[in-house]
Amino acid sequence: MSNENVICTKCRHEIPLTQHHKNPENDAYKKFYGRIPVEQVSALVYFHKKGIVQELIHSLKYRGQEAIGTVLGEWYGEELKSSQLLQTVDAIIPVPLHPKKLRERGYNQVTEFGNALAKKLEIPVNNSILYRQVYSKTQSQKNRLGRTEGIDTIFDVSFDEKDHNKHFLLIDDVITTGATLEVCAKALLKIPGTKISIVCMAMADS
Repeated sequence: MSNENVICTKCRHEIPLTQHHKNPENDAYKKFYGRIPVEQVSALVYFHKKGIVQELIHSLKYRGQEAIGTVLGEWYGEELKSSQLLQTVDAIIPVPLHPKKLRERGYNQVTEFGNALAKKLEIPVNNSILYRQVYSKTQSQKNRLGRTEGIDTIFDVSFDEKDHNKHFLLIDDVITTGATLEVCAKALLKIPGTKISIVCMAMADS
């Protein structure tokens, strides 16, 4: 693992950066070996249980602090401008919530992250191609086997010919087992000629 820390100016805690974007064969990319074809995979920071990143993500996800997504998106978007592999991305695709979950929470925690990335990278966000068709409870307490059981049909795609032969940047909050991202990517790969890259705010440090 190659990473470095920065000090949060507000809380003075160390935030562990992954530096994934500087190493195409990083540990996030390796999570998807043999599972799905991916062009690039990266996360901005490492997620440690009871650490500052967990606090940030939980504040974003459960306490309505959407500005955290904006800050992380602007930060990572600036870093990712130098990525050659992302120069060919046609659209940013957030992992969607089921409409019922969206009504319950009031927002998708990756929306502002995606919007900030879109501005920095000058790539549009597309919220209409990938959708969640099954309502399910949180995956956060499940192991990889538990996460993969019965989720192959949770996500699907709605597309036409103009969506063929595109490079999509799939985004989410945290990479843990990678199961949700894998299923989303498989849905997107139903579209002829699709290429997938993945960018997340954080990655669980296993």
